[in-house]
Amino acid sequence: MHYTSHRVTSVTVGTSEKEVSRDLSRGPNVRLLWAAYSMLIRFDGYLARGDFAGLYQIVRMFPLTQTVIEADAIDRICHAVDLACIWYWKEVLCLQRSAATTCLLRSRCIPARMVLGVQQTPFRAHAWVETNGQVVNDKPYMRDLYMVIDVF
Repeated sequence: MHYTSHRVTSVTVGTSEKEVSRDLSRGPNVRLLWAAYSMLIRFDGYLARGDFAGLYQIVRMFPLTQTVIEADAIDRICHAVDLACIWYWKEVLCLQRSAATTCLLRSRCIPARMVLGVQQTPFRAHAWVETNGQVVNDKPYMRDLYMVIDVF
């Protein structure tokens, strides 16, 4: 199941048409979109080989880089990953999407953490990204639906 970022796709009631079109026209830059798409390919390779440990290690050890943080960087990165998922040639799993989002956020010096959760009945597993305790690439109530088994 694919979720888009609730922060990017929601429109506040009463927002003027001009404000909405201005926000949509900004969109992610081509570099950011390409970085998101490249990350999806990278993590797809790990999943195709069944190398969860390798994917886990890359995300866990991905460093925070020293760059200037733009005010809307989190929303722009989540939006770029969402667009890259749309253009990806096959279905993108939550693990792949969250790994890419986490690494892109960290590459912009945003302290992102990937969270893995499970649900017992029916059994389901899910991954999402949080910054400062807030879910940024999924629904805000993920911790209510899933028992967290790892945060990295």
